[in-house]
Amino acid sequence: MIRELFENQKPLMVSGAISFLCFAILAVVSLFDPTEILGINRWIKPMKFFVSVAVLSWTTAVYLKYLRGYDRSSRFISWTMIAVFFVEMFIIVMQALRGTTSHFNTKTPFDGMLFAIMGVAVVINTLLLVHLLFLYFKAEIELPRSIIWGIRFGIILFLASCIEGGYMSQHLSHSVGVADGGKGLPLINWSTEGGDLRVAHFVGMHAFQVVPFFAYTLETYKIKNSTALTAIFAILYFIFFTFVFLQALYGKPFIG
Repeated sequence: MIRELFENQKPLMVSGAISFLCFAILAVVSLFDPTEILGINRWIKPMKFFVSVAVLSWTTAVYLKYLRGYDRSSRFISWTMIAVFFVEMFIIVMQALRGTTSHFNTKTPFDGMLFAIMGVAVVINTLLLVHLLFLYFKAEIELPRSIIWGIRFGIILFLASCIEGGYMSQHLSHSVGVADGGKGLPLINWSTEGGDLRVAHFVGMHAFQVVPFFAYTLETYKIKNSTALTAIFAILYFIFFTFVFLQALYGKPFIG
């Protein structure tokens, strides 16, 4: 499967591999650079985003692999997504290097411009996923029905996380009841003192992988009514996503 993906979906697979490499490089750099932004090492955020980009790139490559007869759309999605990720990661790394935040930063006209560019990049990526969802309803996919629906539900939940991300951007903050920064969980830095909208964003984004994998597991073990069970799992997942979103809105920490 891996070899086939590098042959048939090479741009996204190589992009993902480069992102993992960048994560490893910054992990080493962070050991020798003690500079902090909002109380954490300035390279933690770029590291997290590089991993996220890598996982999203490789997952999208898997999805595109099964879109037979839509080569032009697959190429468009692949290369546009790569361009979007490049712009976003360039800004995130540059702002970390400058010793300032990348998201919700409107302190200067230059910072505001960069944040606006990132916003446009996110909107473009969201539209790409809307197109991917459309194709997964339109195309004939050579996969079990439960997995196809798992992918559809995964994309829909991912889009819900994009809407929630837009809410964060509108309020120029990911924290509720406390200032951004402060005490947080190790590495992921979700607030342990107040609400943190990043929790729901994380949960929604990774439905992109979790829901299809649940369906794949059902098919692997030949569980009956796998499509219905996948739908129930997706509904429960959405309920959990909604719960952690409301928890953050009420200023309650996810753990703490």
